[in-house]
Amino acid sequence: MDGFAAVDFTLAREVLQRGIAALYLVAFVSTLNQFRVLLGEQGLLPAPELLEWASSSQRAKKILRPTLFRRIRYTDRRLVALSVAGIILSLLLVAGLPQLAPPWVPMLCFLALWGGYMSVVSIGQTFYGFGWEMLLLEAGFLAAFLGSANEPPPVHIIVLFWWLVFRLEFGAGMIKMRGGREWRDLTALMYHHETQPMPGPFSRRAHLLPRWVHKAEALGNHVSQLVVPWLLFAPLLGLWIPDAVPQVIGAVAGAILILSQLWLVATGNFAWLNWTTIVLAASAIAVPGALPAPGDIPLYWLVITLAVTLLYVVLSWPSARNLFSRDQLMNAAFNRWNLANAYGAFGTVTKQRIEWIIQGTSSADPTRAEWREYEFKGKPGDVRRIPRQYAPYHLRLDWLMWFLPLGRHLDDWFRALIVKLLQADRATLRMLRTDPFDGERPEWIRVVSFRYRFATPAERREHGVVWMRDRRRVILDAVTLPDRYDG
Repeated sequence: MDGFAAVDFTLAREVLQRGIAALYLVAFVSTLNQFRVLLGEQGLLPAPELLEWASSSQRAKKILRPTLFRRIRYTDRRLVALSVAGIILSLLLVAGLPQLAPPWVPMLCFLALWGGYMSVVSIGQTFYGFGWEMLLLEAGFLAAFLGSANEPPPVHIIVLFWWLVFRLEFGAGMIKMRGGREWRDLTALMYHHETQPMPGPFSRRAHLLPRWVHKAEALGNHVSQLVVPWLLFAPLLGLWIPDAVPQVIGAVAGAILILSQLWLVATGNFAWLNWTTIVLAASAIAVPGALPAPGDIPLYWLVITLAVTLLYVVLSWPSARNLFSRDQLMNAAFNRWNLANAYGAFGTVTKQRIEWIIQGTSSADPTRAEWREYEFKGKPGDVRRIPRQYAPYHLRLDWLMWFLPLGRHLDDWFRALIVKLLQADRATLRMLRTDPFDGERPEWIRVVSFRYRFATPAERREHGVVWMRDRRRVILDAVTLPDRYDG
């Protein structure tokens, strides 16, 4: 079975398996900490209500993606049990213990992670509606077929990882070329560092770089997303050209993608999107003799992995066609199992940063009140606070707060959030950075929009601030709970 063995990619297999498992660890920790508040039995968008609706409608049953909670009734305790099981299994895979057994053992472990996390994503609604959720699911499924330490990884599974990276990067590049003009005239990065959903500690410095640097960033982005992904497949030429050059080309392509993603890690907070791309790009790096040569691929394992590859060829047709479609879809799944998806991000770049600031008061009269602000962990608020690095951890509430001004309407989850704050709900308040009322219930809450921009060096020296902001308008007039309103 030597013709199907990717012996030089054994180290890449180690990075893929342990790296993807580490990302599942982060995802399950994020779910354990946030799901119950956002989507639990008393959450902002209760998952039991979604499941009840799905059970009462044939159409809804077809729309809802596979989840264990269709078979067993959802409870917060069961969600915790699933998350803890996912964390333990992820830790075992990071340590490499299942990989010491026959290949079907790590296969079952990764399929368990894939199925368990898909059960969460399927009922996660808008809080789990991000492209990196389906990316992690697809990566976990493919990782199940990389085999164990007893045999080399199958070359066709490694190629499927290259195909995943290609769809991820080339899809993002094509979305940009078809999107806002700012990507075509190379001005996108003059805004992006300031207006991205969750800036990091280095974002301001990146934003203040000279104009020519931002143009070079945009050009480099186009090269890394539109040109470099094609080179990932260069090692396939080694099937016909007995030379190390094709592998070197593929390795260089993977390294370029990794370096470009590290720049994005340094300048922003995109949950585990960048880290997943880094791990996946490592699949292109061949290191001959890096690990002891394993044995042959068992026949039964070869049959299983070839069957999976054939399945992927069939499933990939819609996403391949989508890459070259004028109506290209971004972050779209073409089947219920989140396999062979279409990816993409930031087809357009926001030019201004508008933040909705939630304010509360203890005054009985909102017209003569002193308003105090609630602070979120990741999104801008206090103009003196330097943004923190949270990625690969995903602050779901903060991310959705960024989307609100873009839609300019009050989503159901946001209305529920306001009610929870008026009730001083302890679980909800723990999702925030600061509660200005120290656990006490405010009398009134309102929402005001502000435009934020990074302070110039002169403004930073003079005022000691990171952000400059100016008030725009009241989004939500002062509201209170009915039982506190005296008429």
